[in-house]
This record gives sequence, C-alpha cells and structure tokens, in this order.
Amino acid sequence: QLQLVESGGGLVQPGGSLRLSCAASGFTLEHYTIGWFRQAPGNGREGVSCISASGASINYADSVKGRFTISRDNDKNVVYLEMNNLRPEDTAIYYCAGDRIFPCGEWFALWGQGSQVNVSS
Repeated sequence: QLQLVESGGGLVQPGGSLRLSCAASGFTLEHYTIGWFRQAPGNGREGVSCISASGASINYADSVKGRFTISRDNDKNVVYLEMNNLRPEDTAIYYCAGDRIFPCGEWFALWGQGSQVNVSS
C-alpha cells in the first residue's frame, strides 16, 4: 500500500520554527514530485511549496517565500518543509502529496493524512 505520512506539526509561538516531514511507505520517493499544501479553517486548500523528483525545480507560494524551505532526502525517503518566522496566518492543516508529474497540484494521486500546525501566543 502506497502511503505518505506527515509528522512534525504542533503549537509554536509567532516567530518560531517547525520542520514538517513527509515520509513514504510502500514505495520510494525518488521518482515523485512532492508538494506541500495547507488548509486553514474556513478556507480552501492552497499550495505551499513543490519540489521536483530530482530536486532541481522548486517553487513557493508568495506568502511563504523567504520563510519556508522545501528539501528532500531520497536516501531516507523523506521530504521536509522547514518553516521559520511563523505567523498566526500559517495556522492550518499541512498535507504532503506526490505524483510522477510536475508541477504540483490538486490532481496529485497520493495524499497524506495531514499534520496540524498552530501558531499562537
């Protein structure tokens, strides 16, 4: 069974940092584009960042540029999202998703269950 599993969410104060992990189970990530998406209460799901299978192509939503960094370690079968200088408006459920095409989008076939991130003082 092919699965993506997110971890690393939690409660953090404004200005703080978190690192989310997206681990693959049942397959290897090396041929998959991986994206991070988020959904805040009352909002639709939005794309946050995307990394191609090789890691050569990366993009970010304007709202997180300069604060978030996506990376991948294919040897460990994991993709990371390093989130710095977090703001209350970053509060959301964060999902990772994967597919064999680039760029990222809602059409991706594989989705994780989500990890809650709360930014509050």
